[in-house]
Amino acid sequence: MDTTVLLSRLQFGFVISFHILFPAFTIGLASWLAFLEAWWLRTRDDAVRDLFFFWMKIFSVSFGVGVVTGIVMSFQFGTNWAGFSSAAGNVVGPLLNYEVLTAFFMEATFLGVMLFGWQRVSHRTHFFATCMVALGTLISTFWIISANSWMQTPAGYALKDGVFYPTDWWAVIFNPSFFYRLPHMVLAAFLTSAFVIGGVSAFYLARGQFADKARLCLKCALIFVAIVAPLQIFVGDLSGQEVREHQPAKLAAIEARWDTETNVPLTLLAIPNAQAERNDYALDVPHLGSLILTHSWSGEVKGLKDFAPADRPPVLIPFYAFRIMVGLGFAMLAVAWIGLWMLRRGTAFTSRWYLRAWMVMTPSGFVALVLGWWVAEVGRQPWVVYDVLRTADAVSPNITSGSVFASLTTYIATYLLLFGFATWYLIKMLRAGPVTAPPRRGVQTAARPLSLGDEELGDHP
Repeated sequence: MDTTVLLSRLQFGFVISFHILFPAFTIGLASWLAFLEAWWLRTRDDAVRDLFFFWMKIFSVSFGVGVVTGIVMSFQFGTNWAGFSSAAGNVVGPLLNYEVLTAFFMEATFLGVMLFGWQRVSHRTHFFATCMVALGTLISTFWIISANSWMQTPAGYALKDGVFYPTDWWAVIFNPSFFYRLPHMVLAAFLTSAFVIGGVSAFYLARGQFADKARLCLKCALIFVAIVAPLQIFVGDLSGQEVREHQPAKLAAIEARWDTETNVPLTLLAIPNAQAERNDYALDVPHLGSLILTHSWSGEVKGLKDFAPADRPPVLIPFYAFRIMVGLGFAMLAVAWIGLWMLRRGTAFTSRWYLRAWMVMTPSGFVALVLGWWVAEVGRQPWVVYDVLRTADAVSPNITSGSVFASLTTYIATYLLLFGFATWYLIKMLRAGPVTAPPRRGVQTAARPLSLGDEELGDHP
């Protein structure tokens, strides 16, 4: 592989792997904030109000880092991937612009109200702003996943002189993989946030801090994961069926299948040997591969040998990343379902080993998310638009490997510094915990003047 292409891929992979952590976290956290504020509006429980303010601070820092890293990431389309921009800009460009127009502006507009309007707007207005921020994160996800899914399963276009022209925007937006990848991503984001919420709460319980608030959060996270984790496994299976239909080479790489065959075993572990086109030290379960991949006891799965060597994706990263991701998914399910049993027995909040399990699993959503992204993106290679535009043809023609290496090292140094500072600040806020939030004061408007009772109780709508 050309050095410039390799370094450009490494740079984009590093930047997007870093960036995706923060938007994914804020997607789930925004919905959690909307849930907390709705709960507070119904109960006026001070503990719920304190939790809302606490997680809102965490959200604001994460959202800010996500915006900064997202802007930097988009620059690479012009610097490193001019070939892709020239060829696919007519399709991908509008999709990304729709994300800015319909989602980012919404988030930016209502975020200020959510963060600074507690003492300035009515209850309903503030809650509406919180809901709009949550909705904005989901709309943003919609457009980003649509653009990326189109690169995975392109549709609704005409190719003229190497340039993509949209012919059917409905087919472009709602391409074959979109309906599977969007819920898979949203559920992954929700699970990521849930394990941070649950893990932090378990930490407080283990240290005997903020016990009532921590129990409330851990109970919510536990029940949520118990419901969503099996749903995510189901959606992941549907997504696998879609990959089998539209990207068989990717599925072959994920499963390290070299030969097309029926009665396929499930390879739990192995050392894929690309040179010899075989798996060394394979641990196989007979028939289980066919059953999972085709929903048939003896179904056929295509092997990598059916594809020209130049058209095969790398095997090592998809193979191992997928297995770790799936293992984490089942670990999430186990933690939650065991927690339901312990919740009924009244020991979920007092068991030291169970609280430690939640603390250990705190970053599991982030790890699974990044590994899943690697499976999707590395498994798509050597194509940037699957089966149509090669990655080698998408790179900018006039950049040198030296300039890409310099920018890559700069990104790594800057992002490590940014990540270090953001992590330090977030840990500082997490250690401070959900302290008492400012009381909700009444808001004076032209339609309703402030009264003394409003100032003290904050009970006007």
